[in-house]
Amino acid sequence: MITQNKGEWSELYVFLKLLGDGVLYAADADLNKINDLYYPLIEILRKEDDKVKHYVKDDINIKIIDDSKNVLLELPATEFETKAKILIDEIKKGSSAFAIPVIEEFMDVIKCTKVKAPALEKSDITLVLHDCKTFKNELFGFSIKSDLGMPPTLFNSGTSTNFTYEIIGNMTKAQADKINAINSKFAKLRERINAIYEAGCEIKFSKLEHKSCRSNLQMIDTKMPEILAEYILLYFSGRGKEISELTPLVRQINPCGFDLTSEQKYYEHKIKTFLTDCALGMTAAKPWDGKFQATGGHIIVKEDGEVLCYHIYNRNEFRDYLFKNTRLETPDAKRHGFGTIYQENGKNYIKLNLQVRFI
Repeated sequence: MITQNKGEWSELYVFLKLLGDGVLYAADADLNKINDLYYPLIEILRKEDDKVKHYVKDDINIKIIDDSKNVLLELPATEFETKAKILIDEIKKGSSAFAIPVIEEFMDVIKCTKVKAPALEKSDITLVLHDCKTFKNELFGFSIKSDLGMPPTLFNSGTSTNFTYEIIGNMTKAQADKINAINSKFAKLRERINAIYEAGCEIKFSKLEHKSCRSNLQMIDTKMPEILAEYILLYFSGRGKEISELTPLVRQINPCGFDLTSEQKYYEHKIKTFLTDCALGMTAAKPWDGKFQATGGHIIVKEDGEVLCYHIYNRNEFRDYLFKNTRLETPDAKRHGFGTIYQENGKNYIKLNLQVRFI
């Protein structure tokens, strides 16, 4: 018996629904369907047990074909549509990890051995779509995000995402120990940061120690570490958590010293670029060459089961969606080693961590 959580079952739902519908619609910045912007589905590729299966869509049927071009099975697309409806109803009712026997039986029929199959590209699903503008069929890898379960992270935390700040001002060891002893259940780090300010000290970004994370961010923008450092500090100071509400505050601080007399939205543009690059392949710990892993973009499963996409072709809508729908959050401070004042070479420092999650 297969037990999976809502997010994992949602990936199989996208697979079944796209084969049933035969088309992938685009979304605007507010996650509404754009009726006249869509991509007909030609096939879905799944790699399981080191073998690739092709689920090929024609007018009414789905053919399952192996790499030797042998037809393993042919079923009406309505079978996939029906099972997708059953699956989405079960996902909505489910909690934690759960099994869906009727879907497992159908998986056996369609030669699908895993709910979440390793994709051909480093993405969640690999599609061949028809571009109605160029009249070409193109292979794309998409990441999948589901609104049915816990919102997923966009940029994962780790020790590699610790930003180091210098505490500038006269702080005694006794004061530092007192601040480190603050251990309230819900707002420990915010209270520690504000206690540093109340002690008459300033907090200034010093460095991002992890080489790959620093280099990856500088690939996006040479000042990206400094920009993100302001977002992080504002968040841990309790000034806001959503990217859209923190951005005007970063603009006021203006860590890059831009000429703000013009109406150009420097920081909004730069944070959107960061979010987009995270969504399409950039991570903290692995050196990034600037190439996207999810070459198609993102597929979103809405709460009502509608499946929409932000294709790389409608990039502006995708950037706006990410800007409106992401927030900073606090990962495990003990696990990642941040949030405590420490002394080094006679100076006081504190590390804060970056993690970005969908709202």
